[in-house]
Amino acid sequence: MQGPKHKVEALIFDMDGTMIDSMPWHARAWVEYGRRNGLTIDIPHFMRRTTGRTGFECACELMGREVSQAESAAIMEHKESIYRELFGAEFREVAGFRTFASSAVAHGLKIAVGTAGDRHNIAFTMSNLRMTPAPLAIVGGDEGFPGKPQPAIFLEAARRIGATPSRCVVFEDAPFGIEAARRGGMLAVAVCTTHSASELAGPHVIAAVRDYNELANSNFLETLDAVA
Repeated sequence: MQGPKHKVEALIFDMDGTMIDSMPWHARAWVEYGRRNGLTIDIPHFMRRTTGRTGFECACELMGREVSQAESAAIMEHKESIYRELFGAEFREVAGFRTFASSAVAHGLKIAVGTAGDRHNIAFTMSNLRMTPAPLAIVGGDEGFPGKPQPAIFLEAARRIGATPSRCVVFEDAPFGIEAARRGGMLAVAVCTTHSASELAGPHVIAAVRDYNELANSNFLETLDAVA
């Protein structure tokens, strides 16, 4: 980056597609859910409409109507169990993530997670990642906050760790998440695992990379002015 350093207190990470390379398995899980339930799902369209949104919002989109909480819970429990079974056998982080997050803490930055994923997927992810140190806060999509592109999940993550939104950098792989960061007054880094840099562009996006090794190799953390 050119010019003065950005004063940053915290990094807030989306989870799926950003910390872990899971989005292809979410898509496969929806295909399998549809097969088991006699539904034909236009997967590319559905993923564009739902990535970053909460389970309830995904269920409503799937059914094309407002569903009950009970119906939403049943749909998402089935689909997410399929996802965890599929991805669990091939679990992997986005390259370099854990090393990058650990280095960020060493640079004096706070770390949090803001995801539309539910508590079961969060537990699944964190038990497999074994981050050291662990994030200071994790906000999930089943806590009652509206999903992205609304900024509520990211703003709550910042609140829980005592960080000023304008001094947070959000890491995101989806357009709804990039937009949520903008609406929350936060900077963003586009992690291009599922979308191109042009699809994740914005005036608040300070970098676009394929993985965290690229950030490490560009000395990204040194371009930030970490403030306590």
